[in-house]
Amino acid sequence: MVSSTVTGIGKVPGYRRIATEEAWAPRELIDLYRRELADKSIDDPGFHSLWGFFAGASERANLLVDRIQDLGEKRLADMDATGIDMQILSLTCPGVQLFDTATATALASRFNDELAEGVLRNPTRFAGLAAIAPQDPQRAAQELERSVSKLGLKGAIINSHTHGEYLDDPKFWDIFAAAEALGVPIYLHPNTPSKAMIEPFLARGLDGAVFGFSVETSLHALRIIVAGVFDRFPRLQIVLGHLGESLPYWLSRLDYMHSIITRTNRYGAAAPKLAKPLSAYLRENFHYTTSGMGWTPPIMYVHQVMGADRLLYAMDYPYQFVAEEVIEQDNLPLSATDKHLFFQGNAERLFSL
Repeated sequence: MVSSTVTGIGKVPGYRRIATEEAWAPRELIDLYRRELADKSIDDPGFHSLWGFFAGASERANLLVDRIQDLGEKRLADMDATGIDMQILSLTCPGVQLFDTATATALASRFNDELAEGVLRNPTRFAGLAAIAPQDPQRAAQELERSVSKLGLKGAIINSHTHGEYLDDPKFWDIFAAAEALGVPIYLHPNTPSKAMIEPFLARGLDGAVFGFSVETSLHALRIIVAGVFDRFPRLQIVLGHLGESLPYWLSRLDYMHSIITRTNRYGAAAPKLAKPLSAYLRENFHYTTSGMGWTPPIMYVHQVMGADRLLYAMDYPYQFVAEEVIEQDNLPLSATDKHLFFQGNAERLFSL
């Protein structure tokens, strides 16, 4: 993360920079997280590792907590200093998914109202994604519909697993049905690995953004695909950050091995035959952002294998607030058309801006 003083970056003609994975948290959520850290009533070692640090007293933690709550002048000043024209805002990980069903459902509605008010104060600089509580899938679908139709939000943020449960379970598919019907995407944001898988990561400090996020979220995305979600909801779009949580690099092996698994019926109903190869769903039903991955070689690789219309810019503010990454991505070896898609056009289309 950069310091509180950021060197300004000039405007670039030809496109607006729309940052598509930018975190926000109201004061109430931070207070609830701190209360949970003190009470330890929820047995979630990943949460305690992640927010035990970010709710702490270090300089990095204090800067983040200060920045993440702001929906006004501080955030706009940081955007101006780094040349960001618009942020797509979403409730930070793990959002409301940490809590019990009733609490999570009520918080999601309240936080969506607050986010929508913040967007309305600066509608040319902010857009937002709705927080939903998968703990109650039917209410989550209703909240998504309300947030899009009445509040003007542009999709949903789901912070991967909810108490160790994944969205490939059909009991959650009302959420997918609502997103497809509304024509809005779901941003599948990382969460720390669940209690069932986190211990080997914690043992070497690898549970968060350094590696655990990617492993957990890529697993979740693959579970959604192989469960047949996109055969059931072919127009559904899911967004993955961090250049796809490594999945674009596995396309060939995923297709080869999954074809063997399904041809031999090795796992039976757990891995049903699909209408298409795995790589087809990753190319047709997913979009990819550069959040936290502002490095030219992997960006260009994802651009090549997933397509110019599938790649979007993101900063991952305020967790990874690095002005130099904006400059590097301004200088990507892309055509003028593809660079416009990358910074502006794809975001406008996907989020109906």
